[in-house]
This record gives sequence, C-alpha cells and structure tokens, in this order.
Amino acid sequence: MTGVTALGLPEARRNEAAALFRARGVPHRRIEEWKYSDLKSALGEAGIGAVVGEWLVGNLPSGVDIFDLSQKSPPDWVREHFAAATDNTMSAASLALSAGGVAFRVPAGVQIADLLKVDFIGAGHVRGLLVLEEGASLTLVEGVGLADFRNVGFEIVLGEGAALDHVRVSSNAADGLLIEEIALRVGAHGHYRAHFAGFGSKLSRLELEIALEGEGARAHLSGVSVLDGKCHNDVTTHVTHAVGNTHSTQLFKHVAGGSSRAVYQGKVTVAKGANGSDSNQTAKALLLGDAAEADLKPELEIFADDVKCAHGAAVGDLDAESLFYLRARGIAEAEARGLLLHAFLEDAVAEIANTDQRERVRTELLTALKAMA
Repeated sequence: MTGVTALGLPEARRNEAAALFRARGVPHRRIEEWKYSDLKSALGEAGIGAVVGEWLVGNLPSGVDIFDLSQKSPPDWVREHFAAATDNTMSAASLALSAGGVAFRVPAGVQIADLLKVDFIGAGHVRGLLVLEEGASLTLVEGVGLADFRNVGFEIVLGEGAALDHVRVSSNAADGLLIEEIALRVGAHGHYRAHFAGFGSKLSRLELEIALEGEGARAHLSGVSVLDGKCHNDVTTHVTHAVGNTHSTQLFKHVAGGSSRAVYQGKVTVAKGANGSDSNQTAKALLLGDAAEADLKPELEIFADDVKCAHGAAVGDLDAESLFYLRARGIAEAEARGLLLHAFLEDAVAEIANTDQRERVRTELLTALKAMA
C-alpha cells in the first residue's frame, strides 16, 4: 500500500508526529507540565532510542475483536480511530518510532463479563487502541511490565452509552523509566471508571488526556501510590468538559517514604457553553520521612457560567493523636502506623468496582506498606 506504514497508518501522520517530537525533544523540568518529572535527565545520554516495545494478552474474552498493529491492511474500525492527531510530545514519539502494538474492539451492544488482561512489556515504544462501540461494556486490567525505558501511547474511544472499567497496576520497578500516555474520548452517556495503582520506579509517569464529548459523559478516576527508596511516581491528568451536563471526579492518595517523590497534576477544563458541568478533584499525600516529597497541583480552567467545580490538595504526616490512641490500646507502633496508612488509602482503593482487582490492589499496597515499616 503506497504511503502506508507497517501500522497501516498514512506516512504523513507518522511524519507529522516525528516532526513534532524533533521540534520539542525529550521533556525536561523547564517544561511546565514536566517540572516535577525530568525525563531528559533520567534518560541521560541513552535517550529514548528506537526499540519497539511488546504487548501480551493474558486473557481475551469471547466477543472482543483484536488486531496486531504490526500488520498491514487494518480493519475499518482501526483506520477510523487509530493515531488521531496529538499534541502530546511522548505520544508523538511513540507514534513516530513504534512499529507495533495492539488494537481491541467491543462491537455495539456487546456486554463483556470476563476481564480483558493486557500487559505492555519489554523496552521501547508501543501503541495500543481500545474501541467500545455504542452500548458496549468491558473491564480492562492493564499490567506494567519491567523495562529500562518504555513509552506507551494508548488511545481509548467510548461510544454513546459505552462503559469501561479500567484498572492499571504498576508494580515496583526501581530502575525502570515507564511512560504512558492515554488519550480518551467519551461519547454521550458513556462512562469511564479507572483506578491507577503505582508502587514506584526510577521515574514513572502516567498522563491522561480525557475529553467528555457528549452530554451525560462521565469520568471517575482514582489511584494510590506507595513509594519508598528513591522511587518516583507521577500521575498527570487533563479532563476537558467539552459539552454541558458532564461529570468527572478524581481521588488520588499517596504515601511517600525514604527519598521518594509522588506527583499529581490534575487539570480540568470546562469549555465555553459547557453549562451544567460538574467536577471534583482531591489529592492527598502522607510523607513518612524528611527526604520524601509530594507535589500536588490541581487546577481549574472554566469558560462557562453555570458549573459546579471544586478541587483540593493536602500534604502532611500521620495524625499524632490517632497514632497515640492506637498505641494507648496496646497496639505496637509499627502495626498502628500500618493501620492508619491503610485507612488513609482505603477510600481510593474502594473505588475499584471489580472485587478481585480491588483485593489485588489491597494486597499489593499492604505488602508495600509492610516493606516500609
């Protein structure tokens, strides 16, 4: 096919992505959106390379269509939705440098009960696409494999009335540089519910660009991070209420010990005329040592009049009175601290709809908390 890449993508689109990345280069701390996560410094002379990352499907439920993006002649649903225009630097890099990835589709009206399990593994650049057509529903469980450096560009499209539950767990990878950009579009009355659990790496950054494009569209985000040593975990979100009567919530909790760093940057934009939009952001962090750091930055940008938007952030230590109360009742200090930390994180974990995945995240965070004791 003339002018088409191995991804079935017009060569012009890949060239545009490559030009954007060349113009901007690897993000660094002097770029506002990356001021807390200096990728250029973390990469050093190695740079981002041109290695192709890999993917692994742990479970493909019946009724879910799959397409290997390294193959030519993609189906219409891939051509329609894959590699939409992006202004995200690292997403452009993954588009320009990747020659592989995976795409999934749930056809209109199909309700998938089983979990779709996908892991992005190995080093390099890789792409992903998930399309839920009108009235479809699915639960996606995303794993994050170990790698020296990996850059994932993931696009998600929810049609009218579609519903996606998304659980992403990034286990401890002390030496890894793990970058992922998720671009999500939600149609009228669509519902995106996601939980992101991170346990640290040399530098981990998850960036979400979410557009609520139809009335009644909803996005509910939650997440926890438990960090120790020199681990770094960054969650950066931008939710755009493009039309009125849309709803979004964000709840992120962080526990940082050692000389680790937890980052949350959450921006909500309410477009002109998007009256009736409702948004709430909450980010909290507990610091367990003098060298630990948390940077919490919620932000609102409102161009409509009749809206309900709120945000809040708080950083502190464990409540001394609560700790004393437990100690006074015979509970050892280490156990008492563990109980309070678990309680601090629990309301964010409770947002996970799937029982098995909720228990999985609880188990991982309890293990991480015990390791910090």
